[in-house]
Amino acid sequence: MFKTLRGRLFTIAIIVGMAAWQLYAHKTETGQWLKLGLDLQGGMHLVLEVDDPDSTMTSEAKSDMIDRVDRIIRTRIDEFGVEEPLIQKVGGERLIVELAGIDDEDQAKGIVQRNAFLEFKLVLPTAEFEQALSRIDRTIVATLGVDSIRALGRDVVDEGDDLQDLLFGTDTAQASDSSAADPATAAADSAAAIEDALRPFSSLLAFGDAEGTFFVAAEDRPIAEQFLAMEEVERAFPRGQILLWGGDLEAQGARNYYRLYVLEEESFLTGEELEDATAGRDPQFNQSQVQFELSRAGGRRFARFSGAHVGDFLAIVLDNEVMSAPVIRDRIGARGQIEMGQGTPLEEARDLALVLRAGALPARINIIEERTVGPSLGQDSIDQGTMAGMVGIGMVVVIMITYYGMAGLLAVGALGVYVLLVLGGLAGMNATLTVPGIAGLILSIGMAVDANVLIFERIREELSHGRATRTAVDEGFQHALSAIVDANITTLITALILFQFGTGPVRGFAVTLSIGIVASFFSALFVTRSFFLAYLAGKKASDPISI
Repeated sequence: MFKTLRGRLFTIAIIVGMAAWQLYAHKTETGQWLKLGLDLQGGMHLVLEVDDPDSTMTSEAKSDMIDRVDRIIRTRIDEFGVEEPLIQKVGGERLIVELAGIDDEDQAKGIVQRNAFLEFKLVLPTAEFEQALSRIDRTIVATLGVDSIRALGRDVVDEGDDLQDLLFGTDTAQASDSSAADPATAAADSAAAIEDALRPFSSLLAFGDAEGTFFVAAEDRPIAEQFLAMEEVERAFPRGQILLWGGDLEAQGARNYYRLYVLEEESFLTGEELEDATAGRDPQFNQSQVQFELSRAGGRRFARFSGAHVGDFLAIVLDNEVMSAPVIRDRIGARGQIEMGQGTPLEEARDLALVLRAGALPARINIIEERTVGPSLGQDSIDQGTMAGMVGIGMVVVIMITYYGMAGLLAVGALGVYVLLVLGGLAGMNATLTVPGIAGLILSIGMAVDANVLIFERIREELSHGRATRTAVDEGFQHALSAIVDANITTLITALILFQFGTGPVRGFAVTLSIGIVASFFSALFVTRSFFLAYLAGKKASDPISI
């Protein structure tokens, strides 16, 4: 088939048609022929690292942790729907995540960084914890001192507020007016302030309207969180009990409150037993929720636990925050649901279901570097790359035709076939075009031209020795073959090494260069020669050619 001119031209037509079809078939809804990388369509670049504040993890442990994080984040991003994300381990302890075409950066960061550790805990009565409150207060006062407690509160209230206003919200101006009018009242207020300072934590708590809960005013939460973060306070808790915050802000009268739940410290079930999670809306209350399904072993454990605690409250805890705490009304099997709270958009429920399906991260992840490329900057890169390519190709066309005449024109035709093959190859491989990829494309154009120059110079040399035209053409292609093969093979090996060990931009360059090398080899040795044969078909063997 390749020995006849008709067979050669038919082969070229088929290959060109396949390349054009690949471009057409992969055309996106926005009219783009190729997928564009982060630097061309905008997006975000993140560098992640395992959180190790005490520097207790070994390099091997960090490397193993990053491998696990890699698998989980890759699953999350795939479900999130980002096309051609780059997720690559670097240096053994860091992970690079590049997401092109991201519209909501906060949503993407939340999906990447969220731990999504799901636990099921029993809500306990507050009685035992109430008995421990005096011990907790004494621990705080002994650890911080009254003055430090006052200073701690000053971080979140106005300088004019006194300790009583800090802990109880009493109107300072009203208290000062009454105390000025009545010295006895002033003395009582002073004594009350001292007494309040001696119970810094319990004075922040109000009894909740459900079993196992306390209310804390929204403005007092920062103070309560600082108290609860103290190791001495944790040791003063009743054995086997913990306090965790609820996620929703609740209005009670004229003030807003957060719930503090008294929970059993040990979880009877975790998200490791979770097999599926889907987002939806409660048709009765129009409330976002996530329905989950447990494994067979998890379902049996859940059924045993719920059957033994009918009438008790069950806390569904996500990343140490109580999402909901429904009452167990009957034995529960392998299915359940997480109520997302009033006003929570369905998109947030979908994100939660996504990260639950992918699994919890094995450790907290920090974003140590973040770069954002805007769509406008990406469009500038496209425009500049297009201009550079057009100028480069234009100069090549002018020089080739001017220097080699008709042979140069044939080479330009083969170069057009080459460009179509490269673009079709990129589309067929679902490769992503980047700015370095454009550089690789332009470089491979230069290599294609270089191959034609080698061939034409060999043909000129044969003609100068008195060879017939067709013989000179055959000899020129044959003698230039080894030099072209050597140059292309060495460059292809380099491109494969860059792809194997490089990061995103370097890989984009390597992919485009590799496809360009294969296309240039085909266009120089097959397409150009076929065009030469078609050109010579209408000439006599003795007729000269323009070269």
